[in-house]
Amino acid sequence: MVSFVKSVTFDCSSPLRLATFWAAALGSNVDEDSTEQRAWVEPAGWGGPTLWFQRVPEAKLSKNRQHFDLRAIGSVETEVQRLTALGATILDEHSDLVVMADPEGNEFCVEA
Repeated sequence: MVSFVKSVTFDCSSPLRLATFWAAALGSNVDEDSTEQRAWVEPAGWGGPTLWFQRVPEAKLSKNRQHFDLRAIGSVETEVQRLTALGATILDEHSDLVVMADPEGNEFCVEA
């Protein structure tokens, strides 16, 4: 037997806020049983791991060692604008991808 990825966990200061961002970014919803201490987002339609958000007292201090690479369905520019409107920030732009951060500073990339 092998293992599978059940969930991806984010340590954060505001689980509901971060779950709301990622649910909107990925076309899903925040689970109705989520609280200010813990929240989760089920994958939208296609399957995959659940995103789990848990409150921790310490702040993020350095670059992520692992991150999401999001594939834009339309243009990268349009997707970056949509994610920025949801609360993300642009960290760096390259010819083939844009490096962004979610509302708590977790890095991710958007590519075509």
